[in-house]
Amino acid sequence: MKIGIVGKSHSKEAVEITLELVEWIRSRDIEVFVERELGLEAGLGKSVNRDEIPELSDIILTLGGDGTFLAVARLASEYGVPILGINLGRLGFLTEVNRDEIYSMMEHLLSGDYSVEERNMLIATIIRGEEVIGDFVVLNDVVINKGAVARIIDLQISINGSNITTFQADGLILSTPTGSTAYSLSAGGPIIYPTLPVTLITPICPHTLSNRPILVSSDAVVKVKLLPTDTIDIFLTLDGQGGIPLRMGDVVEVKKAARPLKFIKSPFIDYFKILKRKLGWGEGYGENSG
Repeated sequence: MKIGIVGKSHSKEAVEITLELVEWIRSRDIEVFVERELGLEAGLGKSVNRDEIPELSDIILTLGGDGTFLAVARLASEYGVPILGINLGRLGFLTEVNRDEIYSMMEHLLSGDYSVEERNMLIATIIRGEEVIGDFVVLNDVVINKGAVARIIDLQISINGSNITTFQADGLILSTPTGSTAYSLSAGGPIIYPTLPVTLITPICPHTLSNRPILVSSDAVVKVKLLPTDTIDIFLTLDGQGGIPLRMGDVVEVKKAARPLKFIKSPFIDYFKILKRKLGWGEGYGENSG
């Protein structure tokens, strides 16, 4: 077995844990590769660039929060490498293992006593005229939103080639079930169990009350066309990380990515317990939040 470790950049805690983890892993004659920034700071050998780790590893550990996990997920899915999120802050939806559980979880990994879920990912393609500007893979969501100008934008939606409607809104979120608890949730979208084969379309602050979230098959191809408007700054945001400027007339095509993410589940907590803790369900009613 070969294990890769990726951590939150410039995190002293991530460096300290990496140093301890590498010593523990190597004592069991297992090869380990560490993201270059973490490895150099900790004085470790076999430090490689982050994008090299999936090709070298059988399992990837991420140290940080959901943001770190999302960044690595896009790389890991390409190689089909299972990924485990270790949380160094507040409990995350993706980073399920806490610091106190690291070595218990490592024992599970080394003995093969762990389960893997496949989580659908999306691929977003920007089409400008006849030209493809770029393809981008995400685990959570693809978001089209406007800048600070206080005007709504018109977004023409088609599904599998059929024109559905034009959303007049501040923007639009297309998310996987995994991403349903991210931006879509705050925009009024439903919570979807992460392994269901669906894609969620959620308008952001729609101008018309009839513009409601739409749930479609994950096999559907959704196209969003930016119709002419006075709003100048419109961006495509991928998993909440970075923004790509869009132009009027651009089409954003979103469909299921060819490869799912292999998500290593924690044996110490389940999805619904995470929901209860993150959303405060049952608080104030004498219910055990367990």
